[in-house]
Amino acid sequence: MIKKETILASAKKTILSESESIAKLTQFLDDNFVNAVEIIYKSKGRLVVTGIGKSAIIAQKIVATLNSTGTPSLFLHASEAIHGDLGMLQPSDVVICISKSGNSPEIKVLVPLLKRFGNKLIAITGNTTSFLGKEADFVLNTYVDSEACPINLAPTNSTTAQLVMGDAIAVCLMEMKNFTAEDFAKYHPGGALGKKLLLRVSDMLDTTKKPIVAADSMIKNVIIEISEKRLGVTAVIENEKVIGIITDGDIRRMLNKTENISGLTAKVIMTKNPKTIKSTDMVSDALNILEYFSITQLVVVDNGEYKGVIHLHDILKEGII
Repeated sequence: MIKKETILASAKKTILSESESIAKLTQFLDDNFVNAVEIIYKSKGRLVVTGIGKSAIIAQKIVATLNSTGTPSLFLHASEAIHGDLGMLQPSDVVICISKSGNSPEIKVLVPLLKRFGNKLIAITGNTTSFLGKEADFVLNTYVDSEACPINLAPTNSTTAQLVMGDAIAVCLMEMKNFTAEDFAKYHPGGALGKKLLLRVSDMLDTTKKPIVAADSMIKNVIIEISEKRLGVTAVIENEKVIGIITDGDIRRMLNKTENISGLTAKVIMTKNPKTIKSTDMVSDALNILEYFSITQLVVVDNGEYKGVIHLHDILKEGII
């Protein structure tokens, strides 16, 4: 049986090997990188990223990163490209071709076709003197001394270097475009960040659950309203204005203190001046108020008009934290 210490040592060796390979990439950055980023930034078309084998998988991840950070990108599999998929390429597109060796058969077939189309070609390769390196307009060097693999065959350091170079391009483009968190949210509307930056209180209001009682409502009716609407609270209305709220906690405290509740009305046990928020405010603002005051519900009021209740549990269900 392999010892635990042996496993941990192997993992540490792999991580250190890959981190050292990545660190060395800074030595390879030159005008090729600057010019490549500027070409992509100024392009009126899309960025098409292609590769074969493990490099194709890295290409797909780079495309995903670029798309999510505001650079329209497409993945083109090198072998599929020469069997019809080149039709997706437009004259204004810029192409990144990823290959460790730069000499694989598919790359040697694809590159002349790309050159014939007239698209600017950026190479990400560990062999700058390869076929790809010589034919590309700009060459980004991702050379590694060896793989982390013990037999120096499985792509490890080399693919990590490719990925990091792609990330460097994406981050540079983000900074050049002044890409903000709000921009990021536009491309991630279903994610927690997107919801936090885009979702408004009105988007979460359920108008079918709008707990409301009159100021002179008897306690029995208050309990029924809170139970039916299942928000743990009801607004107390007088002259069409919210004058207070009653929570299920208020009900429990009242029952503990009062033996005869038959004559009690909502106005007697309500909490005056409840915390409110507008329906046009962001859900993230509502969450901040709830957390600051350690409460679970907010009354939604627009220009004095009662709109409903937003509950902490509903916000958390959306993944907004």
